[in-house]
Amino acid sequence: MSTLFVRTLRDDPADAEVPSHRWLVRAGYIRRVAPGIYSWLPLGLKVLKNVEAIVTEEMDAIGAQQVMFPALLPREPYEATNRWTEYGPNLFRLNDRKGADLLLGPTHEEMFTLMVKDLYSSYKDLPLALYQVQTKYRDEARPRAGILRGREFVMKDSYSFDVDDEGLEASYRKHRGAYIKIFDRLGFDYVIVKADAGAMGGSASEEFLAIAENGEDTFVRSPGGYAANVEAVTTPAPEAIDFADAPAAHVEDTPDSPTIDSLVALVNERFGRDDRPWTGADTLKNVVFMLTHPDGTTEPLAIGLPGDREVDEKRLETAVAPAEFAPFTEADFANHPGLVKGYIGPQALGEKSASKVRYLVDPRVVTGTRWVTGANEPGRHVLDLVAGRDFTPDGVIDVAEVREGDPAPDGSGALTLARGIEMGHIFQLGRKYAEALGLKVLDQNGKLVTVTMGSYGIGVSRAVAAVAEGTCDERGLSWPRELAPFDVQVLATGKDQAVFEAAEKLATELDEAGVDVLFDDRKASPGVKFADSEIMGMPTSVVVGRGLADGVVEIRDRATGERREVPVEDALAEVLKEVHGA
Repeated sequence: MSTLFVRTLRDDPADAEVPSHRWLVRAGYIRRVAPGIYSWLPLGLKVLKNVEAIVTEEMDAIGAQQVMFPALLPREPYEATNRWTEYGPNLFRLNDRKGADLLLGPTHEEMFTLMVKDLYSSYKDLPLALYQVQTKYRDEARPRAGILRGREFVMKDSYSFDVDDEGLEASYRKHRGAYIKIFDRLGFDYVIVKADAGAMGGSASEEFLAIAENGEDTFVRSPGGYAANVEAVTTPAPEAIDFADAPAAHVEDTPDSPTIDSLVALVNERFGRDDRPWTGADTLKNVVFMLTHPDGTTEPLAIGLPGDREVDEKRLETAVAPAEFAPFTEADFANHPGLVKGYIGPQALGEKSASKVRYLVDPRVVTGTRWVTGANEPGRHVLDLVAGRDFTPDGVIDVAEVREGDPAPDGSGALTLARGIEMGHIFQLGRKYAEALGLKVLDQNGKLVTVTMGSYGIGVSRAVAAVAEGTCDERGLSWPRELAPFDVQVLATGKDQAVFEAAEKLATELDEAGVDVLFDDRKASPGVKFADSEIMGMPTSVVVGRGLADGVVEIRDRATGERREVPVEDALAEVLKEVHGA
């Protein structure tokens, strides 16, 4: 410890939002360079390499082969797949001295595809699986939570190449099995959920989420086994309703009803319906956004959804990608005078209306449903407006918030919500990138066929934070043994030279037995050494101190807090039992 490049901190970093960020900085594992950019110190780098070793072992075990691409890449391949534009401001772009456009790689589908195209031309060369562990760069708008959401991060990305869809299915299953082994070894609770492929494209998409209270992703589960990221949850559309007997739509004054609750109370008092009371779910809220496409063009979009629900921004982000969205501003309303803020109704919306504003509705807005909604006049609403009779939207968009108790799309019960950290994403890319870049091989009949691909990613640096998040406590980090930078920390506490000699002897014996040992040989107080030991989180620590006079040392288990004294002569054997799980 006297020569280890580390300084523990007594205070939390000012920008720490989650426990893993706080403890990784305070324990001397990482240091902030700029927002979303961190340096790895010796302790942190050892953990990162341990995660990488687990990942590479399991990838090698399924026959995948490791390669390494540059981070600095040319524009042309990304232009061919349109991602030079689609990535928008998330892409780090730069020019060389000759003015050529370059980028820092956010992901490497194009590079993998072109490498295989360059070297392989026959079905006999396939199936093939290639992977790399490499630094990626994305200009996150809101980097946060330390290394959980950074602008520079280490990722394992792998790709499978097959002649046909049957081969892709087999490659997908093989990778899925490897991922289960990887995450089992990493030592945190996780769930596999149905996911959206996002900007990557493709199908059969699943995410591996580390269950974490501070996770950015919300996922749902049902008693019958359904599990999905909220972005991938599909809302079951009700059956259409016969509206032959529905009353005619009528516009009414609705003063003093600025909220959904106040509107519902007013219409029930003055315009009650015969079958049951109006509820918030009977109001049709129309929310307007401005979309900005990657090429810089803008487009208004109105979304109609039941008034008792809000638009889920993550679901909307997925639905409109690669475009970005922002709520309508006062200037936007001024440019669209046909829309009355706070009272927008379907009759003023749609690509065939005077406003020309595209109008998409929630799946629950099916033909025959009766609504209370804005009349597009200040202080007035229209009642008994029937979908399919009085208005026809341009399409459907499933972006309303998912709630606890909503029915699972597969009918397997009520949904419960939880939070997690995305650790891995696997999906079947299909032929999107192979088509764009011309990756074809000759099949058994001598015919050129387009190769089909799978894509499989793991956040290697993010795993360090995810494990820390799941195992830390109020005293600091607590590493599982397979990831810890050292197996054992030996602490010499006290001023007696005999204590230091005995501690150094034990540390040397452990080292010779193949155990990674951190020896705290500093001339610091026992309190400082104990605090540092707990904050740094090695799985086992051995305290050589006052008990030495009685012929004993203390063994501590960081995860359980258990402490026990053992005779000095038995210390080596007892610690080896701890390390090897005997």
